[in-house]
Amino acid sequence: MSAVRIIRSREWARPVRPARREVVSVAPEPDEGRPPLLFVPGFGHGAWAFAEHWLGHAASRGFPAHALSLRGHGASEPAPRASLRAYVHDVVQVAASLPRQAVLVGHGAGALVVAHALARYPARAAVLVAPVFGGWATVGAALRRNPAGTLPAVVGGRLRLRRAQLFSRELPDAEARRYVSALGGAGRRAQWQLLSRPALEPAVGDPPVLVLGSPDDRVVPAGALNRVARRYGSAPLLFPGMGHDLMLDVRWREPIDALLDWLEKEPAAR
Repeated sequence: MSAVRIIRSREWARPVRPARREVVSVAPEPDEGRPPLLFVPGFGHGAWAFAEHWLGHAASRGFPAHALSLRGHGASEPAPRASLRAYVHDVVQVAASLPRQAVLVGHGAGALVVAHALARYPARAAVLVAPVFGGWATVGAALRRNPAGTLPAVVGGRLRLRRAQLFSRELPDAEARRYVSALGGAGRRAQWQLLSRPALEPAVGDPPVLVLGSPDDRVVPAGALNRVARRYGSAPLLFPGMGHDLMLDVRWREPIDALLDWLEKEPAAR
């Protein structure tokens, strides 16, 4: 049996500063006791990114659905110096406040936050959507595809993503502009920590993990998507023709339905 580190001296000696967090929730009618879903957006995105389509759709299929804005994102408290550790703390605190053991769903860099949170919260299951696990290989790919938007982040500025990176050509331009205009920025420390890709601790309870993505994602290279899935002993479930923001693209129903179908077959039943 592998050992789980229960006491972390740093957590006691240097606790994360509390912050006001935005959580958007949609409840199913009736509530049939299914596990709640906690959606964690990537850097620059807020709870709005899931509230647009996925929250209501999950609730319509019987799952209580909640979306968190990490500190410094959406309507949560500003936090320009937030660290990756602070983001993980946000996820764990919100998940622990839910009435039942939750399924954690992270998108983009939010998937890395969820992967770290799994070492601190006994999730029912986890879903990593277009996961950005960082490292210089991912940065190199981003520099080739979007040098003007990526270079400022490398030197401590704000990462700026383009429409072509986030969405397919099928998404109407008006919708794409609205979503891009809603993007914010992550804390500088968190961005630097994403580049260094800190080591992941083992997940508590060994929950099942599903990886979703698109082979046409212009943020996450196909090789990186496959490496994340292999880490959890599986292959990614792919949705060709979609951009990085699967939850906002024109065919948003396909990945969320696949996610919910998977939960109904395996983790929810367990």
